[in-house]
Formats: sequence, structure tokens, C-alpha cells
Amino acid sequence: MSSTELLPANTAMGAVTLWVSDLDSMIRYYRDGIGLDVLSQIASRAVLGFKDREIVILEHKPAMKYASPHEAGLFHTAILFPTEAALAKAVYSVASNYPGNFTGSADHLVSKAFYFNDPEGNGVELYWDRDRSEWSWAHGIIEMDTIFLDPNQFLKENLTDFPVDQDKRVGHVHLSVGSVPAAEEFYVKMLGFEKTMNWGGQALFVSAGGYHHHMAMNTWRSKGAGKRQLALGLGNVEIKLENSDQLEATKDRLKFYKLPVMAETEQVKVEDPWGNLITLEIEENNVG
Repeated sequence: MSSTELLPANTAMGAVTLWVSDLDSMIRYYRDGIGLDVLSQIASRAVLGFKDREIVILEHKPAMKYASPHEAGLFHTAILFPTEAALAKAVYSVASNYPGNFTGSADHLVSKAFYFNDPEGNGVELYWDRDRSEWSWAHGIIEMDTIFLDPNQFLKENLTDFPVDQDKRVGHVHLSVGSVPAAEEFYVKMLGFEKTMNWGGQALFVSAGGYHHHMAMNTWRSKGAGKRQLALGLGNVEIKLENSDQLEATKDRLKFYKLPVMAETEQVKVEDPWGNLITLEIEENNVG
């Protein structure tokens, strides 16, 4: 693919919006468990994050029902921490405040990750990246694996009483979809990510700028799923671009493929084949 067909190398993930049934309970989980700050709360919408960086947006939708676990939607929101000590602090906080929602952990070679479910069943990954110099690539494919990672040993080695860097951000977003080939056509060919791995035909990993993955899509529990119905769970995935030229180029590419695009001055919205809403927007610090 040429550079004009790709998302720019400095592409980053923004906030994930969740439609929720119990707003207060979900605010407590992401604040007291994960350790996010409540940046704003107006009526039925709460924004949580770190400093001025939005990470999770919760919108109260009490009339909606829960989706079937076999439908397309969110697999997990992955929150990236700068150090193993910071990751350990967050993992310990969730485990202490919300025992029972831990679902697993793994060393993925490029990262160390811990998995949880929030009170409404939305997947959450907390992870730390190894330095890029330690990643291994072969013919444009990233080497990743799923190796057992003992959570108690990790905490024993990394949990500290000393202050740690609290920085955190959405590192990647993983979706449940109905078809890996259809996901590749949309997210790689049309949206402009580069493929970094196809895991046994059941999961696709994509990124911009040589990251291991900004997004992933799997069919592990949703193979054959069609377009989503309105339901609790994923509301929106934000992708951050640097400037209006990048946004305009992406909009033009999506229109070239005849995708229905909702365009505003600093935003472009498009749905993937399963109705997952993707919003591309200019990073606020770069607007002006």
C-alpha cells in the first residue's frame, strides 16, 4: 500500500464510549478500580481519563437491553500503562476493589497483559509494552504469543509503595466481528491500517506506524454475526489524527470505497460492516 492509502504513522486511539445500564456503578468501577479520574459528568454522560486525556466515556442508556454474547461489538478496551509498576498498581486496585472480575493474564512477547470484565460485562485489558527494540518482526508480521503470566508473581515483583507514573491511555481496542476477511477489507483496505498479524484466521491485528496493534478483530465468539442491534455495550471508538489534512485524506479514501460517511469540521464517522461506530477526529491539542 502507498502512503496515501494508509493512516498516518502518528495515528493514536482515543476514548471508547460505552452505553451503560447503571451509570453510578460503572463510574465507580472505572474510577475506584481502574484508577481513572472523572473529568466531567453532565446528566447521563460521564467522561473518565487521565489529566485532559479522555479514556472511557459512559453514556446512560437505561432503556437498552444487553446484547447476546455472540453478537458483534466490543471484545475489550485496552488501557496502556508506562511502566510495570504502574500496571501492577492498577491490577492490584481492580483485584482488591472488584474481586471476581479477573479473567486472565498473559505475556504476549510485545507486552504483558491482564484481563477483566467490568460490572456490565465489557472486557478491559490493562497492559504494559516492552520497548519496540525488543519486538520481533518477520516479513511485516509481528511476533506475538500467549504465554502464561502469573499475576501473583507479577505483583510480587512490581508492586511498590513508592509513587509511580500515573500516565495511562487507550493503547488499542479489540472488537468482536463476524468475519476476519471482511474485517481486513474494511480496516486495512478501506480505513487504512496495516495488517500486523492474522492469528489462525480467527483474529486480525492492525496498526499504524509500526505499532503491534491499534485495533484487533476476532470471531472467537461471534463468527457469522451480522449487523448489531441497538444494545448496551460499545457506543463508539475514537481514532485520533494529527491535522485536518490527514482527516480529509481519510474521508476521501472512505468515500472512494462508497462507504456512508458522516463528516463534520473536525470529525469523520463511519460504521464497520457490523455497525461498530468509528470516529476519526483531530487531536484537540492540534486543533486551531
